[in-house]
Amino acid sequence: KSDSDTYTCDIGDAQSRAKLLVQEMPVHFKKGLQNEEAKEGKQVKLTCELSKTPEAPVKWMKGDTVLCASEKYELKQRGTVAELIIRDVRSIDS
Repeated sequence: KSDSDTYTCDIGDAQSRAKLLVQEMPVHFKKGLQNEEAKEGKQVKLTCELSKTPEAPVKWMKGDTVLCASEKYELKQRGTVAELIIRDVRSIDS
């Protein structure tokens, strides 16, 4: 989208101009989350892959609650891959 602008071809005595409008494609999931099972006390990693790097960070949720980075949850985002690591899983984390 940052390439959207007016472009000019200049030959000295004359110029030709054109506008380029780049239509940004929405982000979608290339690989969605997969169901996981973990033993109590262990950690689990949930991963999804996006079609492109989103402008805003990925938002992780448990039910209706937005998760924040803490000792319990580690949120990572590297390019198009987003990861949620849940440490010391308990039955309440299901």
